[in-house]
Amino acid sequence: MTQTVDQTAQETNFVGKRTRRQDAPEKLTGRTRFAGDISAPGLLHARLVLSPYAHATINNIDVSEALNVPGVVAVYTSETLEMANPDATSRSQAPLARGEACWAGHPVAIVVAETEAAAEDGVALVDVDYDPLPVVLDPVEAMRPDSPLTRLHASKEGGEIAGGGAHAAVGSGDTEEEEQEELSANVSGKTHMKLGDIEAGWREAEVVIEHTVSTRPVHQSYMESQSILVSPSPSGHQLVVWPSAQGMLGVRSDISEALNLPERQIRVESVPIGGAFGGKFGLIEPLAAAVAYKVRKPVRLSFTRQEDLLAGNPAPQAVITLKLGAKKDGTLVALQGKAIFDSGAYPGAAAGLGGYLLASIYRCPNVDLHCYEVLTNKVSVGAYRAPNAPQATFAMETTVNKLCEALEMDLLAFRKHNAFKEGDPTIDRRNWPRIGLLECIDELEKHPLWVNRAEEKQKLPAELKGWKVGIGISVGGWPGGTEPSAAACRLESDGTLSVVLGTVDLTGSDTSMALIAAEGLGVSLDQVNVVHDSTDTMPYSGGTGGSKTTYSMGPAVLSAVRDARQQILNIASNMLEAAEADLEIVEGKVAVRGVPNKSVDLKEVAKMSTRRFEPVYGRGRAGITTSSPMFAAHLVKLAVDPDTGDVKVLDYVAVQDVGRAINPAEVEGQISGGVTQGLGWALFEGYEYDENGQLLTPTLMDYALPHSFDVPQITPILVEIPSALGPFGAKGVGEPPVVPVAAAVANALYDALGVRVTTIPATPERIFNALHEANQA
Repeated sequence: MTQTVDQTAQETNFVGKRTRRQDAPEKLTGRTRFAGDISAPGLLHARLVLSPYAHATINNIDVSEALNVPGVVAVYTSETLEMANPDATSRSQAPLARGEACWAGHPVAIVVAETEAAAEDGVALVDVDYDPLPVVLDPVEAMRPDSPLTRLHASKEGGEIAGGGAHAAVGSGDTEEEEQEELSANVSGKTHMKLGDIEAGWREAEVVIEHTVSTRPVHQSYMESQSILVSPSPSGHQLVVWPSAQGMLGVRSDISEALNLPERQIRVESVPIGGAFGGKFGLIEPLAAAVAYKVRKPVRLSFTRQEDLLAGNPAPQAVITLKLGAKKDGTLVALQGKAIFDSGAYPGAAAGLGGYLLASIYRCPNVDLHCYEVLTNKVSVGAYRAPNAPQATFAMETTVNKLCEALEMDLLAFRKHNAFKEGDPTIDRRNWPRIGLLECIDELEKHPLWVNRAEEKQKLPAELKGWKVGIGISVGGWPGGTEPSAAACRLESDGTLSVVLGTVDLTGSDTSMALIAAEGLGVSLDQVNVVHDSTDTMPYSGGTGGSKTTYSMGPAVLSAVRDARQQILNIASNMLEAAEADLEIVEGKVAVRGVPNKSVDLKEVAKMSTRRFEPVYGRGRAGITTSSPMFAAHLVKLAVDPDTGDVKVLDYVAVQDVGRAINPAEVEGQISGGVTQGLGWALFEGYEYDENGQLLTPTLMDYALPHSFDVPQITPILVEIPSALGPFGAKGVGEPPVVPVAAAVANALYDALGVRVTTIPATPERIFNALHEANQA
């Protein structure tokens, strides 16, 4: 069951109506062609040679035996591939190990062959001479001054998370350089965020608690693995690229930089994408392009599932310690913390973003946060749905529950007392715009699962007799990204409208754009078609991510549609001999307002536009630079077996401020999907390594994902607090659903068992050990 709390009075004909995704039939019937399905004459197949060592020098790579395999065309190393930036600190610009392997799974060579089988045979015969080096896996230990280096030439430059500003439009705030700490060169970035006087805050605090949590690296687990096809033109002077990627223009720029080619020589084609969740903001595209450019033939590189786990870019591991101080009335007066984000072998964990998120739920006059990005001998990390927010919220919301217990204060009352509201200052010295955090908490407080929580804890399925029931809550949010965008609208000869975009449709955004266009023009949805050009002709669009696609692109579409509408009315006014101000577009016709019989079909307008008038071609641009932050409040009921640590999630309520749901059906799907992924973070998923840096979860036989029977009934409740900038008041919706889940589950486990599980995923083993330790104490 879905509920909507509507706080906007704007009447619309199409926006806000439950609508089937336009790509649903093709995908449900298996007719959609993804990057891995596309072929080309003379297609070659590429396979990676991966390092078996977590850290080692590479003395020599002998490819002679591999080249003797029938069907093998070429084998390239970092030295022979000759990319423009072989020593870059960006992994996509330096994709093959150069003199040093830095994690078990680090690509050291690439084999190109006429068949996949020949490529695999070639990989097995590439002989690499390694000298193992010390392996550093614990990010806390990696920070110590006496720690071995995770790279012989460790970068001192902090990395921006893949996708950068596409994810979160936040400022650096009032950051201060930390007094000279003794840290190893493995620390690739650090941020010190301050507000007020932390020592004064501790003097004012009457109740103080401290709490430490940790998380594991988590893979995005998209259905389609990292895939790309690159084909040189017959002349060899242009590369045509079909990538499974979240940003087409970003792919073009990355390849241009890696090969030192003008962007005009690279054409990126739009391809449906089989999931990404932040993991496809540029990883393998320059490598595949470099190989195709060398061999002058089409090349496809598609990761196997094992390669994706070994050499993808999962979400970073985190170790976070928080100390909170409050007055006895529950007023928060001090927040101090240390957040360590494990970036793996390359910079890019965005520790500063993690600090911003820690300070972005509750008002606190005195804040002192130290955030570190640390290199280890693990696979390098990337973005994953609300980068760093699940980790930060897991830390903050479990710590808040611990503080509420010490204060003997109601969990929701504390949150309502301290939650940010419109006008409050942010940690980066701005002010919160209109946000829906308090409204989300209010809706959660009214829900029967919370109101009747004492009775609900007594309700248990018969097959779970003897299990303990817990109910947990959590709140969290996402600042949202911003990026300029452009769109075009063309009136076709049959009277339909083509909306031309450069975005990648990850989550039904094309359908949302069609709804916006239909609403803006005044035609039915079946008269609108969303199309995607290649990078040669597409209007500008940034990467799809950060819950910003509808928010940033929607206004450009609306602007383009209004431009086209004005052109249509201008032509129709001549045809109908009526003033433009007296015309309206209704049911595919331009009619004189109040005189419906005096009208002309859009099809006739289209014909006249190419015979007597200028063709109808609307153009729109948007440059929104202010985000509309999104918040959610979650409530979960679960049961846990105290003898084994097994957990069964029984019910889930997710309240979210969505601004305005352009397509409520898709918004509900986003929330259900995000909650499901959050349950993976909370209970199942995580990279595990042995002491030598070997990944113990390299396949889906080992890396646990939620099954359908692990997912409970999920009730989305949509709170609509309109954004002043988004189209029809819309905000982004994709990121927030995953953010509060792990904390809500951990808080419910404590409610059930009276012990805190401080590391996620909260596997049965970890729950059992926590119970055992509590009993021993």
